[in-house]
Amino acid sequence: MCGMRWVAVALFSTSALLAGGPEILQKRCLSCHNPQAKMGGLTLHSRTAAAGVLAEKLLARVQAGQMPPGGGLPPEERAEIAAWIANGAPWEKDLAIASRPRAGKDWWSLQPLRPNPAGASIDSFIQAKLAEKGLKLSPPADRRTLIRRATFDLTGLPPTPAEVESFVASGDYEALIDRLLASPAYGERWGRHWLDVIRFGESNGYEQNHVRPNAWPFRDFVIRSLNEDVSFQTLILHHLAGDLASKSDINVQIGSAFLVAGPHDTVGNQAEAPKRQQRADDHDDMVNATASAFLGLTVNCAKCHDHKFDPILQADYYRLAAVFAGVYHGEREVATAAERAAYQAAAGPLEARINTAKETLSRLTDRAKPGLSEAEKRVRSGLREPVSSTLTAETFRPVSGREVTLELPQGAPGGLDEIEIFNTAGKNVAAGAAAQATSTRVAEGNPDAYSPRFLTDSSYDKRWFGLPGQPVTVRIPLNAAEIIQKVQWSSDRLEAQKGKFQVPPTTKYTIWIDGKKVASGDDRLPPRKEQQERLFTIEALNAMEKQEFTEAERQRTEAEETLAKVPKLRKVYAGQFREPDQPVYLLKGGNVMLRGEAMAPGSLSALPGFTLPLDAPEGERRLALAKWIGSDANPLTPRVLVNRLWHNHFGRGLVATPSDFGFNGERPSHPELLDYLAQRLIANGWKMKPIHREILLSATYRQSGGWNEAAAKADADARLLWRFPPQRLQGEAIRDSMLAAAGVLNGTVGGPSFQLYKYTVDNVATYFPMDRFGPETYRRSVYAQSARSIRNELLSVYDCPDSSLPEPRRVVTTSPLQALSLLNHSFTTDMAEAFAKRIGAEADPVGSGFAIAFGRAPETAERAEAQGLIQRHGMTAFTRALFNTNEFVYVY
Repeated sequence: MCGMRWVAVALFSTSALLAGGPEILQKRCLSCHNPQAKMGGLTLHSRTAAAGVLAEKLLARVQAGQMPPGGGLPPEERAEIAAWIANGAPWEKDLAIASRPRAGKDWWSLQPLRPNPAGASIDSFIQAKLAEKGLKLSPPADRRTLIRRATFDLTGLPPTPAEVESFVASGDYEALIDRLLASPAYGERWGRHWLDVIRFGESNGYEQNHVRPNAWPFRDFVIRSLNEDVSFQTLILHHLAGDLASKSDINVQIGSAFLVAGPHDTVGNQAEAPKRQQRADDHDDMVNATASAFLGLTVNCAKCHDHKFDPILQADYYRLAAVFAGVYHGEREVATAAERAAYQAAAGPLEARINTAKETLSRLTDRAKPGLSEAEKRVRSGLREPVSSTLTAETFRPVSGREVTLELPQGAPGGLDEIEIFNTAGKNVAAGAAAQATSTRVAEGNPDAYSPRFLTDSSYDKRWFGLPGQPVTVRIPLNAAEIIQKVQWSSDRLEAQKGKFQVPPTTKYTIWIDGKKVASGDDRLPPRKEQQERLFTIEALNAMEKQEFTEAERQRTEAEETLAKVPKLRKVYAGQFREPDQPVYLLKGGNVMLRGEAMAPGSLSALPGFTLPLDAPEGERRLALAKWIGSDANPLTPRVLVNRLWHNHFGRGLVATPSDFGFNGERPSHPELLDYLAQRLIANGWKMKPIHREILLSATYRQSGGWNEAAAKADADARLLWRFPPQRLQGEAIRDSMLAAAGVLNGTVGGPSFQLYKYTVDNVATYFPMDRFGPETYRRSVYAQSARSIRNELLSVYDCPDSSLPEPRRVVTTSPLQALSLLNHSFTTDMAEAFAKRIGAEADPVGSGFAIAFGRAPETAERAEAQGLIQRHGMTAFTRALFNTNEFVYVY
């Protein structure tokens, strides 16, 4: 190192040595290691602050390429830092973070809404912007195009041929929009948009990723709320505090599932650091989801330091986190008062019997304590040690035989990794034998994963498992008759589990050799400590007390079995709420082990808001946040909402970054129109359907999507809306349209989700693709179970997002897999066959196919080509061709 420093010194002039080091620190290091951020507890703004780390820690990490993260400094800068330090680290003045462009409290999205000018309308704002570029709206779209566009837009389904012809004849567009907004399919379509934004998923994510079987009611809550046109202010309240908004309406109580709709790490951690990190991750998800969905701000960027671009303090982040200090993941009972009363009437007496029995058992257990030690000695003297997961052995008088049978009447909960059979010479004669089991668990995707052959393979790294909860018999036929004197087995011979996650071994067993019983576990102690203590307790009691003890056990067991049959109150994955047991602390540098001050719950400091006491009641925190977010005076919330509506109608928002209205987001293309719509939302009581209606009735929405070369030169991507932007259907709409065209769409609204994969659990969850899809999956795609990190082939190739993260703006890609899926996917071929069967009996199958798929009649040339295709390859080839057209998957 010394030689390297001398070489480095020789490479630079004195002036470079004086200036180069601090310049590099300022350019490369100071953004993280400054007095405010102080990442890693280190600040490099002055020589005094950095003293003691320059020549050792800093130089070593720089030379190793570890700092800055992401590859370190360029080689020449590493050498310059080394030379500067070797020269004594001359440092003339303290460093300051270079100022960078950023938003202040005067940022446009934080300003009050502008009042609407008299006579203003959507079209007046659009046309004014177009006029600035010498552009104008395109001519109106024809009626067939318009009904197809509006129907897909509002319902996510194609119009039926009858609906198309009725509208073409009447032209009553307002009646069409009113009918579509009143359709239950509206909530299904627009509910899917909102579920994207709020990261709704039906599994936990992370390593285990288990399904949440009771998460679906929240999806139905969203769909129902939109169909009922619940005001967005009310929806905010229900999302943040639905459990408090109504004690009687369970449909409202479910709304707070928003808070726990995101991922949650279910792996238990006993160490303090990972426990804190898991809790911090939950808070981060809640803060991020709330701020991005309602406020359009990246508040989570202030977790480690003040936001570098927006006027959001690190303290703001932790004030919001403190609002959720008493929110926990999990299911909770959601029921009406009448349902609770009915359950209590049935369960109450049984619970009382159970409690009485427990009190009796507790009293008798205390009564037995003085004689417990002697009783234990007596019990142990008559019983052998319990079975062990590591190794259980039975040695007996030598017996001749050719088949050994291990009978397990209670099954083998922990599985078995090996069974060994020893003859009188000490040889394991079971090695290589073909073991047989009356039942074996089968793993999806790997039928051999738990094979009985692992029982005799002379290794302990793989296990056989029987079907859970069922008795099982294992037979091991030997190659020849043997004189057998010992049988042993194990479920964790290598002690890989080390006592953790290990299911106790089976207690009951019998060993047979050629049908002769040679050993059993009847004379062994039970494996669990509490089971052993029960035996000791009974032994310490007198005869009458023993009878009373066993009778109390019988009463408890009988009542518990009866209680288990009483229908339980409904549980929903909607979060659990309790008073915080500790405050939320500001974490220095985001490090969960570096706690700063305790933070009181409150809102963002960039806007007028609220601050509550540090010990404010749990529910009061969430109610205050809901009131602040949904206030008419909060300019962010209405702007963000109407922009989301515009985004989903036109494919791009007035602000193209719908969840980022901060400095790094895009500026609004039509700021006055954005405020106009926000004011209209407030004027309509925060209801969304009136805004939909106003947008869809505008000339801007109703214009043609046709191409105009001259307009495109001035505005290539139609950002100013000189035409309606053609849009590819989202994956769900493509799938649902195929079901509709085939005539097999199941219109059932709500209820438990269906699965488009096979789901198994073996500690962690495993999801296997399905090869075929039966009628049970023929529902709308919004009802498909959305497990995190799991993508359905057909939906994912058309850019359906993973629910692990919010997806406010879906990407739209074009890939060969899309064409291949519409041509060869098993779902496509099934739907094409059903579509062909539907139109095959029609007098004009070609005309019917075009009417169903496109809402129009075929042109002469199209009809001729279609008839030729049918003659050559059959009706299914024709319907598959319809699915594979741009006209089927795009709206114009």
